[in-house]
Parts: sequence; C-alpha cells; structure tokens
Amino acid sequence: MSFQRTPAGLHWAAAIASSCLLALSPAVQAAPDEIQVYTEEMDEPGEFGLELHVNQVMRGRTEPSYPGEMASQHRLQVTPEISYGISKTLEAGLYLPLAMSSSGELFGNGLRLRLKYIAPREENDHFFWGLNTELGYSNHRISESAAGIEVRPIIGYRDERWLFAFNPIVNADLSNKVSRRPVFEPGVKVTRRIAEDVHAGFEYYGEYGPLHHLTAAPERTHNLYAIIDAEVAGIDINFGIGHGMKNAEDGWIAKAIIAFPFK
Repeated sequence: MSFQRTPAGLHWAAAIASSCLLALSPAVQAAPDEIQVYTEEMDEPGEFGLELHVNQVMRGRTEPSYPGEMASQHRLQVTPEISYGISKTLEAGLYLPLAMSSSGELFGNGLRLRLKYIAPREENDHFFWGLNTELGYSNHRISESAAGIEVRPIIGYRDERWLFAFNPIVNADLSNKVSRRPVFEPGVKVTRRIAEDVHAGFEYYGEYGPLHHLTAAPERTHNLYAIIDAEVAGIDINFGIGHGMKNAEDGWIAKAIIAFPFK
C-alpha cells in the first residue's frame, strides 16, 4: 500500500508523542513480556511468521513483590513468537519468553500457546472482529501462578489513514493458592498514517481488577505508550516508549515488536 509523505503528518506524530508522554503522572503492575494490542493481521494459510517481542523497564520496582520474584528495575524481556496460518480465519502461535535481570543473568520464563480467530470480511470492509485465546506456563520469577489463561476479544477499524483496535482482555490464574478470579485488562490502539508505510499514535493498557467487581477508578492501573509502526524492507516494526501512571509498578518502559514474515 502506498501513501503520500506529508511534513504536517510528522509534526502531528511529534505532538502525539509529546502529549502521551509528558502529560502522565509519576509512577509507583510490572511490564509483561508481550506489550501488544491485537488487530486483524494474520499469517496467510500455510505460512509461518516470527515476531520478536522486546521490552526493557528503564525505571521500575527495585524490590520483589513476593518471595522469589525478579524485580522489574532494568529487566530486559525478549520473547520469540512463532506463528502459523491454519486457514484464512485461524492462526496458531507459540511464545517462548526469556528475561535478563539487571545483573545480566538470562532466564527462561515459561511458554504459552495461542489460537487466534478473525471473522471473514468483504474486501472493502474496514471493520474487523475476532478472538484470541492463550494458555500458558509462567516461571515463578515473573508470576505467583504457574498456569494461566487469557481470553482476548478483538474489535477494530482500519482504513488507509486510521487504525483503531480494542482488546477487552480477561485473564485468569489457574494454579492453587492464588486467586483464580478473572480480571479485566483492556487494551486500546489508535494510529494515523504520517508517511509511506509509517503510522504513529498511542497504545493504552489498563488493569481494572476482578471482572465480577471492578476496582474503584482511583485504584486502577494505567499505562500509555507513544508508538510508531513502520515497514522497512518487508519487516514490520512496532516501537514505543511507555509510562506507568497511577498505581503502575514500572515508570518508563521501552518496547519493540519486530515481525519477520516467511513466505
């Protein structure tokens, strides 16, 4: 898809980045290994894909919140994700999370399996919807629960200039001796085209507490990222700088997703 380069668009992107980052309050939940809002993008049937999720907490919590946890300060997380297009509407994925502590030690942090469905659409239909489900194991260094499940509805709109995506995510721990109550963690992404194969905007991630009884608004956690999406030599890159707002464990986080399609 080709777009017109517009200097005004670049100024617009800079304004978004500034407002997203400077308008936030100082921080006080830790960054996950995957910081992403899902859209309708999928591998073609019979094709594999590889995404590399990378994020680092530049300013975070220096003390563990439970015995045996890896504190988030300066933690680097690298998560390869291998995906496969089963059909036009189904895609499977495997995550292999890794983390490096501030002292330079590298750890494996479990694995997760996912299945993503995107409903069929007409060629010129800008609206999309679907569902992603994940089941996985996490090391005690990053989670008190060894097993967990995620249900992620996907709702969105995309045209040549704008993308809006909403993920009303529900997560639940499955291990013993932890709460198994489903929790609501919404994600939102809004971007605008600013140049050929370049979009800028923001991503929002919230933690609203148990689904059956959401926490009061002052107790909820919010994280906001200024982001750039770009395609370079056939490789899709998502890059963002985020800030944890009230109740967030991490202050500043840098994240990137690098997608390598295999055809």
